[in-house]
Amino acid sequence: MEIVSVTELSKSNNGSINSFLGTSQDVISLPVPGRIKDYKVNAFIEANTKEVSLSNLKNDCIIPVFSKDNEKTLAHQEFIEIAQNCVGKVFSHHTIEAPEIRVSHQIKGRVPSAIHKSAKDLLDHERTQYFERMAFIIRVPSITETINGNKVALTIGGVRAYNQENLYNRKTYEKFKFFIGFQNMVCCNLCISTDGFQEEMRVGNYSELNTKILDLIQNYNAENHLLEMQELSEQSLTEKQFAQLIGRARLYNYLPKQDKSLIPELLLNDGQISTVAKDYYLDDSFCRNDDGNINLWNVYNLFTGANKSSYIDSFLSRNVNVFEFTNGLKNTLNGDSNYSWFLS
Repeated sequence: MEIVSVTELSKSNNGSINSFLGTSQDVISLPVPGRIKDYKVNAFIEANTKEVSLSNLKNDCIIPVFSKDNEKTLAHQEFIEIAQNCVGKVFSHHTIEAPEIRVSHQIKGRVPSAIHKSAKDLLDHERTQYFERMAFIIRVPSITETINGNKVALTIGGVRAYNQENLYNRKTYEKFKFFIGFQNMVCCNLCISTDGFQEEMRVGNYSELNTKILDLIQNYNAENHLLEMQELSEQSLTEKQFAQLIGRARLYNYLPKQDKSLIPELLLNDGQISTVAKDYYLDDSFCRNDDGNINLWNVYNLFTGANKSSYIDSFLSRNVNVFEFTNGLKNTLNGDSNYSWFLS
């Protein structure tokens, strides 16, 4: 099957497109909306985050600066709006939802006139805040596919973490994480591959960020990513193999450094592996079959579900890692992989 870029897939004729795995669907041309849709969905990340709106970021948060020259950072809301504009350009004939935004690590402050007040006496207008870490996603629900009975929708998003910037210095390049992939609408887990992810997007201004986001979106091979995910549903682990996998994954973090360097990386922590083991039995959508077997698509979703407990700044990297890891397990079952240690 031909691998098609997102740029080609975004083109439409008479209001319809060819979907990724061969069917067709109608699409509606809508502008990028300014408010969140009315229906409730599960959060794409949990951990210690809370949901905020774009207007909250614009109206209720101050903008951090680089302290030595007082140059402002690119604010969270600017990052989101740049991404919205890029998505609107590439997918101009598709439905585009308003961004879903999650934040954590609130940094509090106060205005100078309230310098002598105790914290409990501060009025709302005397308080200041910004959020050190922010993640967002933008869904394109008119571009979907079904994998193992699960509907997945094209999704774009990013992460900004001020803790990874040196705000006590002069302004230099700023760092952003950005991705394009899919979201499993059954559980709202994100499905991201290395092809659609940039771990560190270093930019100096608005224009550079806009250009790099457009480049990543336009060069993403959605067809290839979907085929790789589809193939996961065609391979299964037995109950014994899954138990071996969980045991090895628990051992992995305690291996001697030299031994660990010879084994492919697994970034999930011990608590997250325990969640995967629990959900093997209890998850409503991705648990084992009656015979104890579990296909790799379900294993992958157990991993991405457990990853929702990650902090914002490590969330995307771990998500990409578990996709590589699950593909490695698939290759092991086919007799060709250096991931065999996890199943041996």
